[in-house]
Amino acid sequence: MKKSTLVRAMFLALALTGGTQAVSWADRCVPNPNPICPLIFAPVTCNDGVTYSNSCFAAAACAKGCRPA
Repeated sequence: MKKSTLVRAMFLALALTGGTQAVSWADRCVPNPNPICPLIFAPVTCNDGVTYSNSCFAAAACAKGCRPA
């Protein structure tokens, strides 16, 4: 399956479930110790008090409530 087709299917599933799928996924987030993220410095500080180098690394750590630092 092409990546674009997969992304469309995910958005369609999210729309059909009324957004509940996104909430349940956030509850089951498992930190990824080896994320594939761009090495772009755009720091974000999250509710856990940690400042990550960008939002990709924050998402990989399952951080919530992130804002630009």
